[in-house]
Amino acid sequence: MNRLEKANKKLSEFNKIVMGEENVKPEDRKLRAGVDLGTSSIVLSVLDQNDNMIYGAFEYDNAVQDGIVVNFMESVNILRRLKEKAEKQIGQELTTATGAIPPNTGQKSTKVVSNVIEEAGFECTGVVDEPTAAAKFLQIKNGTVVDIGGGTTGITIFKDGKIKKVVDEATGGFHMTLVLGGSYKIPNDEAEKLKRDKAKEKEVFGTIKPVVEKMASIVKKLEPEVEDPVIVVGGATNFEDFVKTFEKELRHKVYKPAYPQFVTPLGIAMFDPKDK
Repeated sequence: MNRLEKANKKLSEFNKIVMGEENVKPEDRKLRAGVDLGTSSIVLSVLDQNDNMIYGAFEYDNAVQDGIVVNFMESVNILRRLKEKAEKQIGQELTTATGAIPPNTGQKSTKVVSNVIEEAGFECTGVVDEPTAAAKFLQIKNGTVVDIGGGTTGITIFKDGKIKKVVDEATGGFHMTLVLGGSYKIPNDEAEKLKRDKAKEKEVFGTIKPVVEKMASIVKKLEPEVEDPVIVVGGATNFEDFVKTFEKELRHKVYKPAYPQFVTPLGIAMFDPKDK
């Protein structure tokens, strides 16, 4: 998994940029942007024409449910803030961006994502499906990419560099939140905070483990078409025991990159054309 090691290095560098631990020096260059309108957060990633990471930022949101934009203006306002913040930091205007949607969510979803990007001040250069974006960043030609976001589990199976199968089901991080909320009898916003509390991870994971097993069972249903390696990405995979639980149910070796929540946003930016 040499490619995964290289990806992990890039993801660690990108995390430092997002956390403000590395500052980007302003200079004139061609910039490309990726917009990930997620159920729990909106992420903006910026690359140069050589795929070097320039900038990244995110903001939590409630504007998207199950991969579908349900609050158009909230999404636009968040993305505008992220764009303005990025341009101030980089010292250069961001003119174009590519977006993404869960697999098989249709032309309507594509149009809405495109409209959010355009309304926020970008020229939208395209909308790709999320697991395909993740695979581009990971340089996967053969394998199964499982993109577990806030609202959906998206699966794309690749064979010889071509898409063999695409599946999407409405089970994601938000369903973990619902289970937590029901178990602890607390509102969803409190359950979401509890889910992200690293100090209570063991306790939380014990409660949401059946959701992870269901995610794995979605992939398992695709046998014998599942191709190795199986790689899980997305913010909902950020639990220490996630991979072990997923492997036990799926019965395949499973890999998870470092900072899996940033894999898809970086892949999306790579689809913004270099020669515009």
